[in-house]
Amino acid sequence: MQILPFYLLCDESGSMTGEPIDAINGALPDLHHEISTNPTVADKTRFCLIGFSDTATVLQPLVDLSDIDEVPGLAAGGLTSYGEAFRTLRNSIEADVAALKTQGHEVYRPVAFFLSDGIPTDHAWEQAYKELSASRYCPKIIAFGIGEAEESVIAQVANFRAFMQQDSSVSPAQALREFASSLTRSIVRSAATMAADGGNGFTLAVDDTVPGFSTVSLDKL
Repeated sequence: MQILPFYLLCDESGSMTGEPIDAINGALPDLHHEISTNPTVADKTRFCLIGFSDTATVLQPLVDLSDIDEVPGLAAGGLTSYGEAFRTLRNSIEADVAALKTQGHEVYRPVAFFLSDGIPTDHAWEQAYKELSASRYCPKIIAFGIGEAEESVIAQVANFRAFMQQDSSVSPAQALREFASSLTRSIVRSAATMAADGGNGFTLAVDDTVPGFSTVSLDKL
């Protein structure tokens, strides 16, 4: 079977306390329901949740969501650190792909959705990002910035698509609900694309626009 591993990396820094983290935790059950009850999606995808601040933790190891009752929630605390997030992501992908291949699966290029509301406090995070980018299974990264996140940093993180919370009139909770809806639509449509192609191809179907967000150019200077 051909499997698409996808990873959700969520900022758990102290600035996420309250509405932002509550919005993520409120959206995760919907994501779980959409994927686990859609046979096309559940058969093709495996999901991993990573929370990060000054440390990073795999909160939900890569799994078929139909095999679990609920997705763990996030808890905000610590400083905003990207380095640990990218190191944990790289290590997780390498181990997960090896395990899937041992089980006889063909593995599509992994996808990572990255969400942050702050500016990284670890100035050497770029090295961990370079190591991830140079790894054999570098994922397609879709980055979402909310709150005080810097557009230039979000664009630097993304290698496939980037979005920023549009303005202060859209609350973090509203923005994150749109993010969760976009994520679910992307996985559903992408799996449908695989099914229509007889399971022989995969095109990541991510929205060009997300309500509440502006699209960020990925042109690297």
